[in-house]
Amino acid sequence: GTQALQAMAQLELLSPMAGVCGTGLPVLFPQARCDKLAASSWYCFRSHSQRSPGLDCGPHDRFSVWRLQTSRYKQKHFQCIAFETLQTLNDNRFVFSKQAKAKLVAIVGDGVVSPLGGATWSDVMQHMVKKLQWVDSGFEMVVVNNRDLKAELPRKAIESLMLSAEILIAVSVQDDNSVKWIQGHSENVPTIVCFDSSMELPIRLGGRNLLPAAPLDRLRVALPGNDIGQRLKVLRTVEQTWSCYNSDNVRFVLLYLINDFVSPVKSLQKLRANDLDTLIRMISSCGPQILACLLDSNCRKALSCLTKCASTDQVCSYRCIASYESPQLEAFSLCILQKNNCLGLSAEIPDQPDVKPLKIFRGLALTHDVAEDIFIGWLGKFQWSWRVVAGQNAAYDQFPCQFQLFYRGKARGSMWYDPVFGVNTLDERFVWRRRHYRVKRGNNPGTFLFSVLDNGVVSREYWRIVDVTDDLAWGLFFYSGAASVVGQSYTGAVLVSPDGIWPADIESERLKLAFEKCGIKHWEMYQVNNLSCKNPPLDVPADAQLHSTGFWTDGNRHSLGETVIL
Repeated sequence: GTQALQAMAQLELLSPMAGVCGTGLPVLFPQARCDKLAASSWYCFRSHSQRSPGLDCGPHDRFSVWRLQTSRYKQKHFQCIAFETLQTLNDNRFVFSKQAKAKLVAIVGDGVVSPLGGATWSDVMQHMVKKLQWVDSGFEMVVVNNRDLKAELPRKAIESLMLSAEILIAVSVQDDNSVKWIQGHSENVPTIVCFDSSMELPIRLGGRNLLPAAPLDRLRVALPGNDIGQRLKVLRTVEQTWSCYNSDNVRFVLLYLINDFVSPVKSLQKLRANDLDTLIRMISSCGPQILACLLDSNCRKALSCLTKCASTDQVCSYRCIASYESPQLEAFSLCILQKNNCLGLSAEIPDQPDVKPLKIFRGLALTHDVAEDIFIGWLGKFQWSWRVVAGQNAAYDQFPCQFQLFYRGKARGSMWYDPVFGVNTLDERFVWRRRHYRVKRGNNPGTFLFSVLDNGVVSREYWRIVDVTDDLAWGLFFYSGAASVVGQSYTGAVLVSPDGIWPADIESERLKLAFEKCGIKHWEMYQVNNLSCKNPPLDVPADAQLHSTGFWTDGNRHSLGETVIL
């Protein structure tokens, strides 16, 4: 009985569910008062209207399972049943819906901590369930902790689940019993990949075994055009991407496998174009720009660097670009990508997660003017609006010393955003980089449309002010965007403060709720290195306009002291 209660507590089932009370006849207490039972324990209750008081219960009777919180459950409403074990009936954790377009099972090692901010792999993969459904609601993944393979009823449900699974992911599965169970129940799964797991586990892609490989398959790898060689390339891409250990790359691995072996994923249909027609189109449309790039050392370095990045690795790609920026690189990208779209790529701004903006600020309904004032933030008191504490997009938040400059322009209704950040280049220099975004109001206060020309490629983004404290001690901004001509869609968030230091109330419920609104876990945030940020280029135009009249009042000032360290 104790084990059953502990299992229920671990599952945190705070709402009614179907269950079975006991493997044998439970002890019935028709005259017991429920308020005399321990409020910290789990019990099964049965409505009197469903069965006459005092009638014995069979081992397969259904009951509602509740955790006692108050003494309101009286004898006149329920019978209280003590039981030795609690078994889940028709466990909804281990089923796919009829609408599933892709069926994935992830088996993870019990309690194994991942490199992602100290989260367990179980937590990481459970979060991926939601992130997959943001891409397509038909992409379903069931996460199985390998301890579930030891209990009879969950194990039976998982065995049934495996019969319809199309992809199996094993993460940090090392114990012999789990390995043997997977070996014995994965024959019908066409695609199996394993990470940080026992070498005894099979590797299979699209119905073809890669590990262990048959002798004849080892010979076929060397032959041109063979499917084994192509699948090995897929496996290398998957393993390389996974080894980056960030949330976006874990999701990409899952989408990549779905796209190649189950169902098309729109955003992955054409990751990199390298056919002859593309090359001819590039030369005929942009010959002078290509020649100028090849004659410029930085542009050549950038192209060489980019060819070494996996087509899926935005972190690698953007660091190459930021390391070797030059006018020639911008002209090259502007002609080939933005003006002529020689690669024939496209991407749209993601509409999921649908993050809602802040509604109330300082006790009043948020307006467009006040939302702009929030973005302008500390500019005027300091040389910057905000400093980025941490961000959720690894491609951008890898860079140190991030400053945000928001300001209104001279023209009526105009607004600009200039992020300034440091780059430790690949050739071991430290340089400052700056971008220049046009900012327009969205339909609702607290929403904004950003656009920027970044090294010859236009990116468009939809930003939301998710939350900010009345004294501007911290803020959380969410964005989703797309660089259409390079086929990239992305989302991200930035936690900001006036000094780039984590807010003192980092564990507050308000901040946790703000993260939840974005569909973000704290372990997905990358802390920005804000140390030794000397001489950043933080100038703004002389005619820049700052806050609306009255935004800063004495009652809402936030003092950081006399000294601010860059």
